[in-house]
Amino acid sequence: MDIFLKTIGSINDETRLRILNFIDVNGEVCVCDIENSFDMIQSRISRHLKILKEAGFLKVDRRGRWAYYSIRTPLDEFRQSILKEISYLNMNVPKLVKGCNL
Repeated sequence: MDIFLKTIGSINDETRLRILNFIDVNGEVCVCDIENSFDMIQSRISRHLKILKEAGFLKVDRRGRWAYYSIRTPLDEFRQSILKEISYLNMNVPKLVKGCNL
């Protein structure tokens, strides 16, 4: 029941819905890409990503000092249906702005 409550709680925030939709549309993205695209500070983005990861939506791949996030696969039917519903919302989701300084 804990993961169910985390999942429901994670989608109770407009910014997290936008980030989740952004990752679903763009595929794997670096934290710095999300930071630049949303024009938000890294600590705030990381907090939202942590909540979405703990809720079972995201996986993280660490490469050196960068963390890359993508939709977890396989994704269960419940989370798939949430992503589908989110895609129908009329949200202002920014375009991908690459921003990592390599």
